[in-house]
Amino acid sequence: MAYNKEDVKKVTDELAARRERAKSDWEAHVSEIRTMLPDAYELEIKINRAGPRMYEAALRGEGDKAFEKIIEETAACTAKLRKILTENGYPENYLDVNYSCEKCSDTGYCGIEMCSCMKEALAKASFESSGLATLARTQSFETFDLSFYEGRDRDRIAKNVQLLREFAKDFDSRIGENWLLFGPTGLGKTHLSTSIAVEVIKSGHSVVYESVNRVISAFEDKRFGGDYSGDRVRKYSDCDLLIIDDLGTEVTNQFTVSCLYSLINERLVKNLSTIINTNLGQGEIRDRYTDRIASRLFGEYMPLGFSGRDVRQQKIERQFG
Repeated sequence: MAYNKEDVKKVTDELAARRERAKSDWEAHVSEIRTMLPDAYELEIKINRAGPRMYEAALRGEGDKAFEKIIEETAACTAKLRKILTENGYPENYLDVNYSCEKCSDTGYCGIEMCSCMKEALAKASFESSGLATLARTQSFETFDLSFYEGRDRDRIAKNVQLLREFAKDFDSRIGENWLLFGPTGLGKTHLSTSIAVEVIKSGHSVVYESVNRVISAFEDKRFGGDYSGDRVRKYSDCDLLIIDDLGTEVTNQFTVSCLYSLINERLVKNLSTIINTNLGQGEIRDRYTDRIASRLFGEYMPLGFSGRDVRQQKIERQFG
């Protein structure tokens, strides 16, 4: 799985901050109990000595009986400590280090396996950095409504949904496949692209969802030395899945065509997946862009056509009709 490096750093930094907060709270609790309940503090010291005592017993070659005695004494101290704490109005775990995640103690890992808490945090960070945080709340395969399509249009869209859902589900083994979603506005291209991104992010892959104009803007900033533009362009080039929305709405000139060709070609060479959404038809794509771009889009991408009545307009009609 290839998580975005920036997302990994963000999450690991947050986990480190959680550990520090937990440690700081524990130290404050211990200091308080040392002053307020000295007997409880002495018991805490004895409990914390259990590990070193076991180690020392092992070095001396003492057997299981010595270990069992230490365990029994520690259990007895723990029971006494909890009783003193609760009798004085404290929670029985007041002297425990209270991590956010008990499974990994806020390290992000259980042994060598990534903890579920870190996976969830990375998924959340990925949604935020991908540009999908808002769309993902309402757009998924589960919320895609085929009732807005009729006849052959419904059959076509249903097939598109099936193909794209299978691609998202099997992304681990199908990375490198590319899709061109084309057809008039309001027919579900953005919804399905978002649905794919949601599933791919959940599987632990890096996704960037961006409008073509913002992609071009990043290349323009890089050309003229804008801050962070190089990082943005690298993000487009290196993510496992890049989704470019609204191809054809950008100003088309030699520079923008060159940028698009460079990005499309680089991702093909790296065997990374790209999805391109456009309201243009196949003929319009060929007329608008160079043969080099058109040949890659129609030779290396799986084209999926969208047809029917504008779903957005139908929703308005259903609401107010």
